[in-house]
Amino acid sequence: MKRAAALAVRRPLAVLGVVGMLAVLGAGLAVGLRPSAAADTLVGRSSPSFRATERYDRLFGDDAVVVLVREQLQDLVLSADIGRLLGLEGCLSGNLPPGVVPHGGPRGPCAEIAREGSTLLVFGPATFVNESAGELDDQLAGRQAAERAREREAANAAYRLARARRAGPGQARALAAQAVSLVRLEFIRTLLPLAAQYNLLRPPSLNDPDFVRTLVFDPTQPLGTPKARFSSLFPARDAAVVQVRLRAGLSEARRARAIDLVRRATAMADWRLGHGGRYSVTGVPVIVTDLGRSVSRALGLLLAASLMVMAATLGLVFRSRPRLLPLAVALAAAALTFGALAVSGARLTMASVGVLPVLIGLAVDYAIQFQSRYDEVRRGEGLEAAAAIERAVLLGGPTIAAAAAATAGGFLVLGLPVIGSPVPMVRDFGLLLVVGVGLAFVCALSAGSAALVLLGRRRAPARPGTEPGGGRRLPGGRGVGRGAGAAVRAVGARLGPSLRGARELAAENRPVRALRALLGSGARGGAGRRLVGRAGAGALGAAMARPGRVLGVAAALAVVGWGVGTQTRVESDIQKLVPQSLPALRDLAVLQASTHVGGEIDVLVSGADLTEPSVVAWMTGYQGRMEKRFGYSGTRGCGRAVLCPAFSLPDLFQTAGSRPTGADIRGLLGAVPAYFSREVITADRRSATLAFGIRLMALAEQKRVIDAMRAALDPPAGVRAELVGLPVLAADANARIASPWGRLATLVAGLLAVGLVLAAGLRSLRRALVPLVPIVLATGWSALVLFATRVPLNPMSVTLGALVVAIATEFSVLLAERYRQERSAGRDPSAALERTYRSTGAAVLASGATAIAGFGVLALSDIRMLRDFGLVTVVDLTVALVGVLVALPAVLVLAEGRPALRRAGVKGAPRGTGASGSRRALDRAGPGGQTRGHGPA
Repeated sequence: MKRAAALAVRRPLAVLGVVGMLAVLGAGLAVGLRPSAAADTLVGRSSPSFRATERYDRLFGDDAVVVLVREQLQDLVLSADIGRLLGLEGCLSGNLPPGVVPHGGPRGPCAEIAREGSTLLVFGPATFVNESAGELDDQLAGRQAAERAREREAANAAYRLARARRAGPGQARALAAQAVSLVRLEFIRTLLPLAAQYNLLRPPSLNDPDFVRTLVFDPTQPLGTPKARFSSLFPARDAAVVQVRLRAGLSEARRARAIDLVRRATAMADWRLGHGGRYSVTGVPVIVTDLGRSVSRALGLLLAASLMVMAATLGLVFRSRPRLLPLAVALAAAALTFGALAVSGARLTMASVGVLPVLIGLAVDYAIQFQSRYDEVRRGEGLEAAAAIERAVLLGGPTIAAAAAATAGGFLVLGLPVIGSPVPMVRDFGLLLVVGVGLAFVCALSAGSAALVLLGRRRAPARPGTEPGGGRRLPGGRGVGRGAGAAVRAVGARLGPSLRGARELAAENRPVRALRALLGSGARGGAGRRLVGRAGAGALGAAMARPGRVLGVAAALAVVGWGVGTQTRVESDIQKLVPQSLPALRDLAVLQASTHVGGEIDVLVSGADLTEPSVVAWMTGYQGRMEKRFGYSGTRGCGRAVLCPAFSLPDLFQTAGSRPTGADIRGLLGAVPAYFSREVITADRRSATLAFGIRLMALAEQKRVIDAMRAALDPPAGVRAELVGLPVLAADANARIASPWGRLATLVAGLLAVGLVLAAGLRSLRRALVPLVPIVLATGWSALVLFATRVPLNPMSVTLGALVVAIATEFSVLLAERYRQERSAGRDPSAALERTYRSTGAAVLASGATAIAGFGVLALSDIRMLRDFGLVTVVDLTVALVGVLVALPAVLVLAEGRPALRRAGVKGAPRGTGASGSRRALDRAGPGGQTRGHGPA
């Protein structure tokens, strides 16, 4: 630290230039970061569910992008619209015959989909009907070819037999013709059931309404009702669903690009439906992609607003000049941190997005503490800027470094896979904050010191009790050093009236005066000083008079908070957390209203040979049990059911009887078009899937459904069955995040880490335990306030217990160590507390108020996840700030012990140390925080 400060003193321009260039470079790199919501940000790659999901994605494709077709099915499938839908499905599949110019031309979405190659499989109604017609036509053609061969064999046999019986050629040919007629009659008799089943009066085709009507609709139900077995394609009388499965392993950018191309394709005039039908693109991948974009846009605007509010707050509550320097230092630290994230190749997860406001708040605090110490030294000792910087670093640097290290230690616990969070994106949140805290401290020490040196060279050393700089002031209020040139003074004289008028308009209007009065700024200056004087005096008086009682009440409230904190609700319903204006969300709501399904849960079944009758029977039985358990039946349909059937392997064997044999299964798989079979079983017959549609619901409820499905998995020997898919990963991750005992364990580990770091940094277990007490209590107070205000946690804000520890550590260590320095200087406990609160306490209040104001802006977001994150953070910061300011004095007094207090002349509740006495002592304190009769620290 001494070397860094010395370098900033000797080469301030060079230091500022290097930090500034690196910050600009980091900001440029950070602009390219995009939030990622990939599955491995929710569940670690080593987890069984993630590995199973990866295998499923490689075999059957990623989670489906759903194209909902909203049109009456009779209009859709019994008119030319079925051909238009077939064209759209072919466009989305990207399978273009060589040399064919696709619809929309070589630069249209169909051509781009084909070039991108991101689509693995498209499973849609029109292709299903067309493939079914083609398969039936192929079966008829195959049967006709076999029938013609049989006719030839029968004719030849009859002819040879007749000739052997000495019949003439004519008679033999007549007998051969009769044999052909008999074989043909038998063929017709076997063909009649198939023709009757599909109403085949002609070869089946997509454009044959009789065939399509017989294939799609249920004759036993009201007109236009689709068959229940095709509910994954035709979920309702007025809806059809196209599933577009993307290839596994696509980057976030390629997945977003593929979704955009699907949207562009559905908007093409070529596929416009003729009966007023509409297309909607939705599904889990679409929601995740759109949410990331929405959060990025909203976060940019909100952070800009937060910075403006923080700048205004600093201008009001921070006395030191330049008032906005701490915010500039914080922005540089944030740019460096996220630039380092981009250089490392790491991703910006939804949780690490929340690092930015937390980091800015901490960096502002470090910069304010250094700057406040610098001003205090200059005012108290009258030193030049360079000497004041070195003195300030000597006095305050070790304490701020210890606080920063302890804060980083608390965040580091989140990033450790064993004792930290089980969710990768939360671990990334913790590790990124560790890096950010280190860079924030370095920036405050280097760039902040260099800026103060440059600015200080323009001012003479301050005399004790004067404004920093001690020189004349321009009429507009700006300080000018005594060595300023005559030209500057002349310009100031000429511009004086204008500057005074501008100041009156901008700073002397009624709202600003009212706000200053509220904050307590006045002729004696320093917004927030009277807040410390009034609120702090009560805390100091109570701490000196009844420290045990103060801590007893604080501990009781903390215990209640820890207890009720386990009952704080965690909001995990994605429909409530995302912006309600999000188009994909509206489309998802329409999808569920039309199909009663909002997502899909898959069961990946693996084995040596899945065509064994016992395996197929188990899959069929498991599917039926789950559908029945969660409210589905063939007569009621999905309706209010939690689970609905989706296209699965057992659906291919429904025509093979209740107990198909191995030969039946293999024969049917050989006869089924590859277009159908590859959706549910691999070519080697070793992996297959059972699919269930699931309603949109809170992740906690979804987790209960998934646990019940897992508990019911009892595959035959040699067969493995696992639940897979993004809904499964999201529910499992939410259960880990929302677990109150998991959060408590992480919190305890964080507190232990903070204590160990403090003990090592301060080289004293006693010095580490004293500031740790308010930190521990602050976690309980925060939980109590959150429970009382009923602000729910969410996947983004649930990690903020670590934030309470971080902020409380910063405040508590700074105040405790300043008190120790004052006591070491020979001041009695009362005077030491008063001086601590007057100086360091004012800086703590300024940094805390600035961070609270910045986070408060997030509460105005239309994204509930960000809004609740902002509210929770405001509560945590406020509780940490107020709680430490109130409880720490009592801890410090009790830590002195009765003998020390008696030697210092403090017995029980001594005179002058109550609330009124503390106020009088604070009022006697000079501008530099000194009580009359004591020299500077």
